[in-house]
Amino acid sequence: MLNPDLKLNQKIFEEDVEEKAIRDGFGEALVELGKENPNVVVLTGDLSESTRVEEFANKFPERFFEVGVAEQNMVAIAAGLAISGKIPFAASYAVFSPGKNLETIRTTIAYNQANVKIAGHHTGILTGADGATHQATEDIAIMRALPGITIFSPCDAFEAKKATLESAKINGPVYLRFSREKTPIITTNETPFNANVHTFWVTKNPKAVIFATGYLLYYALLAAKALEEAGVEVSVANVSTIKPADEDTVIKLAEDAKAVVTVEDHQITGGLGGLVAEILAKKHPTPIEFVGLKDTFAESGKPKELITKYRLDEKAIYDAVKKVILRS
Repeated sequence: MLNPDLKLNQKIFEEDVEEKAIRDGFGEALVELGKENPNVVVLTGDLSESTRVEEFANKFPERFFEVGVAEQNMVAIAAGLAISGKIPFAASYAVFSPGKNLETIRTTIAYNQANVKIAGHHTGILTGADGATHQATEDIAIMRALPGITIFSPCDAFEAKKATLESAKINGPVYLRFSREKTPIITTNETPFNANVHTFWVTKNPKAVIFATGYLLYYALLAAKALEEAGVEVSVANVSTIKPADEDTVIKLAEDAKAVVTVEDHQITGGLGGLVAEILAKKHPTPIEFVGLKDTFAESGKPKELITKYRLDEKAIYDAVKKVILRS
């Protein structure tokens, strides 16, 4: 069942569940931060509407920097602003930032521990019709390899807003991961947000634990409900903070369930699957199955069709659970 302690959206399994783009929460948080802190500034590379920084730009034009199609310059400017005492949010498509910008981010931001917040938009195959050139499916791996960076991967618009607000409190580089299309609202204003892994679907005797990140948490919850109806108990954990990892909770949930499935709209290599595998291999070896992109680019198409084709949907998660239980 849904964890009652987390004040989750009780309408999540209804056909008319409310949907909202995760990136909308980012835009709402920026306006709130702009009102609260005059040091908050925003930069983008000719993508103000797509990255939802448009309202901030309208309300605080003196603190908004449109750098044009010059993403590497954007993050270098952001680093300079951070060293000057500002709190810059640099927003672009994730294939450009961090994709195109890796060396500049590494040298000017990560190496100097500059207080820059990098917002990567249009992540995963949920980007759909724009195709592989604009579907960032390796951004977590890129950023996770950089020392000293915090990575947030929110599951819905409410969590995106909370993650953005939280990132402004962190003195150091942060990567915020946002998807494009509208997705179901899973949490509420009252749902707690912090660096811990939270169990959204709870049961007394789980046969497996599903670790999910981003909007695919919704599909993991659908799979958990279907599994319960089939007599298979599982738990579902939301990993909204990729780095620093909540290793203690990951290990505890794996110990309780004795089998693990990871779910992400990202390459398994270097993503959530890789992260969980690293933690468990080091401290508590556990049978594990991975739901994510398996060393492949996707193609252009409707988001839901791509999710089905590349086996990221609830059926794929259901099958992965049944498979890993046989190995436990």
